[in-house]
Amino acid sequence: MDMRRYQAIKDRLLENRIFLSRTVILFVFMLFLVAGLLSRLVYLQVLGHKLYHNMATNNRIKVASIPPTRGIIYDKQGRVLAENLAAYSLEIIPDQVTNMTDTLQRLQVVLSIPQEKIDAFNKQKKHYKHFDSIPLLLQLNETEVAKFSVLRHTFPGVDIHARLFRHYPYAELTAHLVGYVGRINERELKVLPEAEYRSMHTIGKTGVELSYENILRGHAGYAELETNAQGKPINELGRIDSIPGADIYLTIDMDLQRTAYDALAEYNGAVVALDLDTGGVLVQVSKASFDPNLFVSGISYKDYDQLNKSKNKPLFDRVLRGQYPPGSTLKPFIALAGLENNVTHRHQSVFCPGYYQLPNKDHKYRDWKKWGHGTVDLDSAITQSCDVYFYDLALTLGIDKMSDFLHEFGFGQKTGIDLMSEKSGLLPSREWKRSQRKQAWFPGETLITGIGQGFTQVTPVQLARATGTLAKQGQVITPYLAERIIYGNRAVEIERPAQKWIELKAGNVQDIINAMVHVVHSPRGTAKKIAEDIDYQIAGKTGTAQVYTVKQNEEYDEADIEFNMRDHALFIAFAPADNPKIAVAVIAEHGSHGSSIAAPIAAEVIKQYLDVGDK
Repeated sequence: MDMRRYQAIKDRLLENRIFLSRTVILFVFMLFLVAGLLSRLVYLQVLGHKLYHNMATNNRIKVASIPPTRGIIYDKQGRVLAENLAAYSLEIIPDQVTNMTDTLQRLQVVLSIPQEKIDAFNKQKKHYKHFDSIPLLLQLNETEVAKFSVLRHTFPGVDIHARLFRHYPYAELTAHLVGYVGRINERELKVLPEAEYRSMHTIGKTGVELSYENILRGHAGYAELETNAQGKPINELGRIDSIPGADIYLTIDMDLQRTAYDALAEYNGAVVALDLDTGGVLVQVSKASFDPNLFVSGISYKDYDQLNKSKNKPLFDRVLRGQYPPGSTLKPFIALAGLENNVTHRHQSVFCPGYYQLPNKDHKYRDWKKWGHGTVDLDSAITQSCDVYFYDLALTLGIDKMSDFLHEFGFGQKTGIDLMSEKSGLLPSREWKRSQRKQAWFPGETLITGIGQGFTQVTPVQLARATGTLAKQGQVITPYLAERIIYGNRAVEIERPAQKWIELKAGNVQDIINAMVHVVHSPRGTAKKIAEDIDYQIAGKTGTAQVYTVKQNEEYDEADIEFNMRDHALFIAFAPADNPKIAVAVIAEHGSHGSSIAAPIAAEVIKQYLDVGDK
């Protein structure tokens, strides 16, 4: 049989079954796909409508925080101490940048951005939302703005924004008291309320700017912005305006501030002047100083290192944190303690041979006048600043009575001034030495405490406060800086602490004041040179604080001593003596003599203040 002629008989029934089964499977599969599509459609249109509608809306609507305008700071005459000036900042929205590393590298080349600012940006952006506008450069100059504007299209997510930046017109004159704002750092970002600081890139760091941050900063607002595909705003849909910060008027008088600063001349130190009618701070000078404007946009490592390593310590606030031996400026308070404790009286006299010895001891506690003052009573001891008189009085009083009395005048305590970072000084006592040094108190330590040496430490503002309290015959003066707070057109009264008094006998206080008048107006007074050309009386006291101890067999020779080892010069004063209006404390570091260096500085401030007040 020819096989090529053979044809197999087809099984059409089997073929139909196979075709039908495949058709059914395909139809079921199609039904499954349609069901899935319909269920997804139902979910998107019904069940997930709200979620995806919000997502779609967010793709075209952004909520932008509106920074508030920071409050202005003025002196008592309305002169601007801290203001806001318009400038440009270069900012980046990370969500709109495809390659951040490449973008930063190209920006660094175009604008010559220091690596330290790139590093700072990379640290900061970790603490912001990915859609926030994060500053890279603040306060761009015209050249930088022009360079970037030409290439703006090549930097998606990067743009220039107009911002208000802090500026301090008086720079060094007010650096420590007004303080400055600076860029918010990582530590601050972790603790600050996000809603308030989301649009802000600076915060008060020191001085009034720090202490009144919550009042000066204001409250942020919000705007709903419609954006295009590139994230650029094309329309504003709604807005809640920000609330500007309050303005603050300080008690500082900038004319007096400049006079005091200039009067210190080549000396570092501090000058504090208080209005005795109110307690307001008229002068608060800390020198050496610095330009606070350097910190506003982020100080460079080089500039900060230069300030930080300077031997003059310009960043150190001597008024609030400087702690110095008060020297002889403490003597009026020691004398008053003797009168109030009835261990002496104004006619009681002591013979001064130029040194003092404890019973059965060989050590000689020297007087500043090596040949001695002869016989002195309380008045002449203060007038001539006789150390021997106060060695003897301190020993009679004892450290416990001295410490208790000085504590009432605020020594060893913070003054309560409305600024942060104030030091309390040190008022030594028997208990203090036992707890802090694990040692007993010795009679020799009582002697040197009586002349303001030894362990005793005071801050300039503390010394001014005690002087003012003495001038007011026991009315405790609490210094403050903020005079008025203005919200728009509404002034808010600042609550002052309750008035306190030290119970003193008027006659005793007057004896001390009379002696302090003689310091300035007596032919034998240590500050008699400043009494010229005034028709009122100044009550004052000179002081010299040792920086290092002269050995028993050595003599202090200023010419042979390095400048930074010379004594500090101090002076306290108030005037007019019969109706005090102003109290002043001056410390000139390494000025050697309170009479020739510190006293004239205080006199310039007093004369200017009272002469202007009489006009």
